[in-house]
Amino acid sequence: MEPNGRLLWVYAMTVLANISGQNETTMTTTGFKTDVCSNITDLKGVCDSSGAWTPQQVAQVLLTIRTVSDRLHQQQLQECRGAEPHQCPEAEVPANGGLVCATVNNRRLCKSLCNQGYDFHFIKRSRPYEECSQATGYRWTSYYVGGNQLAACHNSSLQVGGKPTMYFQQDCLTAKSSVALQNVVFDDFSADVGAKISGTLTEKCLVCG
Repeated sequence: MEPNGRLLWVYAMTVLANISGQNETTMTTTGFKTDVCSNITDLKGVCDSSGAWTPQQVAQVLLTIRTVSDRLHQQQLQECRGAEPHQCPEAEVPANGGLVCATVNNRRLCKSLCNQGYDFHFIKRSRPYEECSQATGYRWTSYYVGGNQLAACHNSSLQVGGKPTMYFQQDCLTAKSSVALQNVVFDDFSADVGAKISGTLTEKCLVCG
């Protein structure tokens, strides 16, 4: 099927508009916003060209989309950095899932979630989140010893390793793209934490693998 240049250009400009609406402090760091927008606008010449695309033009579009996707992914991974307590290492975000984190009483807590079609390697129902704090020696509690990996999500037709609230309704990016769906993730996390720890959750974030 021949690629639809006009539809792709509309899509690219929609992404550009969404980027422009993001928090300026976050999205302009080290020229990030400028670089991404430049990559997207570079597609205009290809999308406005007449006739069927050449194999080189198709490759150019795919390469641009991949570049933009990679840059956006790396940027959103930074959204949990710098939280208290600063002594805690950055927790690894599971591929095929995401990580929701918050700080309460100077304790950094992170909960792993898997996308639909994926499940945890270990049973985590009784342990929905992990902790890094002075009490843990500023290391993450985890089934994975000696590192910052909190969970792994593997292909599975069944989701039995965690509670229902440990899985995204669809996937992490879909949840993150909707304020309402993201708030569901935050609310579920607050309920998990509140069952054992009293205090206000601050520095909340959601990052996708």
